[in-house]
Amino acid sequence: MSTTTQASSTLISNVPSGPMQERWTKHKFEMKLVNPANKRKFDVIVVGTGLAGASAAASLAELGYNVKSFCIQDSPRRAHSIAAQGGINAAKNYPNDGDSVWRLFYDTVKGGDYRSRESNVYRLAEVSNNIIDQCVAQGVPFAREYGGTLSNRSFGGAQVSRTFYARGQTGQQLLLGAYSALMRQVKLGKVQLYPRREMLDLVIVDGMARGIVTRNLVTGEFESHAAHAVLLCTGGYGNAYFLSTNAKSCNVTAAWRCHRRGAFFANPCYTQIHPTCIPVSGDYQSKLTLMSESLRNDGRVWVSKKEGDKRHPTDIPEDERDYFLERRYPAFGNLVPRDVASRAAKERCDAGYGVGETGLAVYLDFRDAIKRDGEDVIRAKYGNLFHMYEKITADNPYEVPMKIYPAVHYTMGGLWVDYNLMSTIPGLFVLGEANFSDHGANRLGASALMQGLADGYFVIPYTLSHHFGSHSLPSVSTDSPAFKETLVEARNRVESILAVKGNQTVNDLHRKLGKIMWQHCGMARNAEGLKIAKEQIRELRDEFWQTIKVPGVGESFNQNLEYAGRLADFLEFSELLAHDAAERNESCGGHFREEHQTEENAARRDDENYCYVSAWEFNGVGETPTLHKEDLKFEAVPLAVRSYK
Repeated sequence: MSTTTQASSTLISNVPSGPMQERWTKHKFEMKLVNPANKRKFDVIVVGTGLAGASAAASLAELGYNVKSFCIQDSPRRAHSIAAQGGINAAKNYPNDGDSVWRLFYDTVKGGDYRSRESNVYRLAEVSNNIIDQCVAQGVPFAREYGGTLSNRSFGGAQVSRTFYARGQTGQQLLLGAYSALMRQVKLGKVQLYPRREMLDLVIVDGMARGIVTRNLVTGEFESHAAHAVLLCTGGYGNAYFLSTNAKSCNVTAAWRCHRRGAFFANPCYTQIHPTCIPVSGDYQSKLTLMSESLRNDGRVWVSKKEGDKRHPTDIPEDERDYFLERRYPAFGNLVPRDVASRAAKERCDAGYGVGETGLAVYLDFRDAIKRDGEDVIRAKYGNLFHMYEKITADNPYEVPMKIYPAVHYTMGGLWVDYNLMSTIPGLFVLGEANFSDHGANRLGASALMQGLADGYFVIPYTLSHHFGSHSLPSVSTDSPAFKETLVEARNRVESILAVKGNQTVNDLHRKLGKIMWQHCGMARNAEGLKIAKEQIRELRDEFWQTIKVPGVGESFNQNLEYAGRLADFLEFSELLAHDAAERNESCGGHFREEHQTEENAARRDDENYCYVSAWEFNGVGETPTLHKEDLKFEAVPLAVRSYK
């Protein structure tokens, strides 16, 4: 029985009324504007310089706002968006294969297992075509057909080719486009860029987000920055699992600090397991490497039909190979959504059919594609991915199949936002992966880049203007009591970590957390395991504050201190993730409860009792959070059992 405190609904999503196709257009017209001459009176803080942050900062500065852009890396070019490989979706229908804005909308709602907000998803599909035009104008080198037209390929969860790409480095090329737009504004003096800064807290004045506290990661100096609004574009929380496809600097700290200040955290249990990652190779591995979903266009996933078969893959004849995705899901084959493909791979491995020394892998084989199209064609599409795989594994995927296994990749949960991308703290806007709004319980491949750029280029310029036009926002000073108090709290937290002087490293403790999370809150969850997870996380949090060892001082370059602060937040956040997973007694998308599955190992939703967004209110560390529900209504895409057969 649930022990969670539930509040009456206080969540106002601000979704416009009217036909789905007209809502965003109507909303843009009804929102308040700021005179161009008055825009220069407003200061905006943008935290993060990935696709969402760079595009937002560039767009707002172009409009005339004064922007402060904060980057945790030494350059915006190193934001984790650069690691995205396969592509970006848009409903251009260039292949003339039946795509449309409506079909992209439908596929995304279905792919998210009917746990996303319909109006946000339709807006995402609606602006997707503008994103491609914007990026082409910036010079992004998308792949092209022989005649010069932009090329498309397929991704999971769709039966059309709608994914634009630049070989296997689409994220890098898109980020360089946004970076060029951002740096143009830096040169013009409209953007102040603050590299190597980490946001440690949010400053609230008179109930509104008005600034942040940061730490200079080079000098250790604490800084306060004031503005009229704060945009959080800081990505997801996948590194709570220690091993993930995320860069090591990806963390939950900025979002969690805002949550502690009153921003509700929505659907934290929705974590995505990507099916095509290079398997774990040893106990001391620090991260995992993604192999793009685009590889499933030409690669075929299989295992031997013989249990425990240790033969070399080239020695296994065709009639002894089980192409299990093609067998189970003939309509979509190898391009089923990520959650479906991941569970299928895990099921085969759990049943004893896994490959490799550990048995925790399946094959991704390009033999047939190379025979059909030639090695040169495959090399042109995926050459850099094949090169990366060979550098890591010492296997040549042109000659032997890749070995892949699911791993933590993307997080669909995030801070709750309304249709305007504003959190429950007025003036705090959340963009990209840091919010919850567009992907439901599972993200379709190539939609992350789409959402980040949609939010930054085409949504926030309108909704931020409406916020400024709707409120009187007097200037605030970093000398005010709210800023001074927040700065002291941030400094005290850092000093308390340094004061422990224990005997365990950050890596030791983070690895322990990762094992708890993967075992009990990973690809499959159950009530007993989630109960154990919450208990073990609490114990590990106590262990952290008694045994953490951080050498050095705070007033200097100290990466151990950086990581320790992030781990402290992961330890608090992970308990919320486990709690959310325990309270959602259904399976949907990436949230797979073993008690709620079909005979065919598919997720079984409970639409009668759980067709809502879980938005959690912070009540203190270790205290039971309060649940706020946003009911989800499916008017345009009626609720249905998801099938890819």
